[in-house]
Amino acid sequence: MSSDTGRGAVPPRPPLRSLLFVPGTRTDRLPKARAAGADAVILDLEDAVPPSGKEAARDQVAEAVARAAEDASGPGSPALFVRVNPLDSWAAAEELRAVARPGLSGIVLPKVTGPLDVRYADRLLTWCEREHGLPGGQFALVPVLETAGALRAAYHCAAAAGRVAYLGALTGAGGDVERAVGYRWSPQGTETHALRSRVLLDVRAAGAPHPVTGLWTRIGDLDGLRSFAQQNRALGYTGMMAVHPSHVPVINEVFSPGPGELARAARLIAAVEEAQARGAGAVTFEGEMADEAMAATARMLLRRHAGPHH
Repeated sequence: MSSDTGRGAVPPRPPLRSLLFVPGTRTDRLPKARAAGADAVILDLEDAVPPSGKEAARDQVAEAVARAAEDASGPGSPALFVRVNPLDSWAAAEELRAVARPGLSGIVLPKVTGPLDVRYADRLLTWCEREHGLPGGQFALVPVLETAGALRAAYHCAAAAGRVAYLGALTGAGGDVERAVGYRWSPQGTETHALRSRVLLDVRAAGAPHPVTGLWTRIGDLDGLRSFAQQNRALGYTGMMAVHPSHVPVINEVFSPGPGELARAARLIAAVEEAQARGAGAVTFEGEMADEAMAATARMLLRRHAGPHH
């Protein structure tokens, strides 16, 4: 754990249902991403930008971050993240420094091989925060686990820095993870279910508050996306990364409790508290047993979803 950003020293992070990728060369698409309702936008300087365009894209993204700071990001504005290139050179460190400035919510770090990569990024971000007079831990860090070693070390990657908040297993079709692990992707996700479950448990155990997963790369298959998102929410993930604006409404809906679910949680809390006032530890609630453990879960649901999205 970094001495600068221990888990208790960082500011609270909001849950993010949808994190939408936008090419770093197309910052003009930010209004469209905002209109889609994305909770966060990830400006991509890695895979979405050819080598010849890296420097121009970096400058374009830095300008977009600066504009976000000037606009003071109103309540409806998405959080702004940048996926930088792997931190394997001074040029990559300079890229990080160029975009880690006021207006940025966090950094998405690709090609993570283990916790040492996370600690290195944590130190660089701490220096950037000091350079701009920002509190320690201001920038969130999203390590992308794209090797078998990093996936196996998910707990240690999540625990390596307090600024790690949004972390999970990204199991899209044909990507780095499929190549590293060797599975054959299917829309049902059967072959990655155990992997997503194990990484989720590791991330939760390490204390990272809002695990996210992805990706669904079939642009027009919204029914498949919904099924995959429902599966991930059932596992315990709180959000997903997205590759197209049309995916955002589906993801937001799946990762948001409906009015009926929220109303039931409120009724359950009231029933348990009434039973406790009578000296009872448990109560039959709408045909099921309920006690303080269930009430605590219901309170967390209401607390988490009492924000501007609901």
